[in-house]
Amino acid sequence: MLKRLKLDTKLLREMDFSILIATILIVLFGILNIYAAMRPDNSDAKKQLIWFGVSLVVMYFIILIDYNILRNFVPILYWISILLLIYTKFMGATINGATGWIKIGSLFQIQASEVAKMALIFMLAKKMDEMELKVNNLKNFMILAAYTLLPVALIVIEPDMGMTMVCFFIVLGIFFCAGLDIRIIVGGLSSLVVGIMLLWNSGLIEAYQKRRLVSFLNPEADELGAGLQLMQSMTGIGSGGLFGTGLKLSQDAGTSYVGQFVPEKQTDFIFAVIGEHWGTIGAIVLLILYGILIYRTIKTARNSKDVFGSIICVGMASYFLFAILQNIGMTIGIMPITGITLPLVSYGGSSLLTTVMSISLIINIGMRKKKINF
Repeated sequence: MLKRLKLDTKLLREMDFSILIATILIVLFGILNIYAAMRPDNSDAKKQLIWFGVSLVVMYFIILIDYNILRNFVPILYWISILLLIYTKFMGATINGATGWIKIGSLFQIQASEVAKMALIFMLAKKMDEMELKVNNLKNFMILAAYTLLPVALIVIEPDMGMTMVCFFIVLGIFFCAGLDIRIIVGGLSSLVVGIMLLWNSGLIEAYQKRRLVSFLNPEADELGAGLQLMQSMTGIGSGGLFGTGLKLSQDAGTSYVGQFVPEKQTDFIFAVIGEHWGTIGAIVLLILYGILIYRTIKTARNSKDVFGSIICVGMASYFLFAILQNIGMTIGIMPITGITLPLVSYGGSSLLTTVMSISLIINIGMRKKKINF
């Protein structure tokens, strides 16, 4: 029994330790900044640390099993995620205007859309593998579109515009790398613009959410309202300068500008905490770690022995690229303010767990690679 729980030495030699190390460093850096943002209350940092411990245990078991066995459970995960989205719409907890969380006791909560995001990547990977990447076949394309639209539609009506955008760009990255006709991609982008216009006037998006989304264009116009969060975020980041103000963990949260004045600093605006305490140098170090993670993920995609493994890696690389750009961009005023968190850094147990599980699969795929042209 114990032998089954031991990782094969030959496989261990194939492990991409750069992905593992980069992931661990990013998460620990995130926990440190969550603590810095919320001090003297360290409950969020403690919960994030617990979630990380759970994630590492899950990671080990995922790495043990050949990912080709795990693909058999993809449909189950996909349909469970659909049921979770439906459940949260009617029975879930509402946070910041979106009904997308399932509470577990009084301490923990799971965001259903985080599970659905990963389930969508896995399902598209499984289907494209079965289709042998023939995504320009009309029947195949319609099947893939149906699997995509079902969870995305449920996320839209939560409403969760941030996660909707994430899913769209994940699917866009997957279809592009799978060789979908560029005319279809352009048509999809055009449809997105039309869809956003219809959604904007549908009544699903509240007036305060609209003001928040467009506030980045002119935050000074409503400094005490929709533009407050962005103005305070940019002030905090600017105060960090090149080297940052440093961490003064023994002092009260009031000594930190971001900790005192920026709402949602442990989640959506965690980069403002990083900018203030660590400065430009700290932000660059974080981006280098992300760069290593994305580069090695893309390399794993190219070296995967099958389409299933390649598409999972492409989907995760697409997620990281968009989420990092969007999250950092919204804290410095170049992107609209949405609920997109900074991967592996922002506070959120379900987000951390699902992301680490997906990274575990990337490591798994790399350990069992066989050169193919992709």
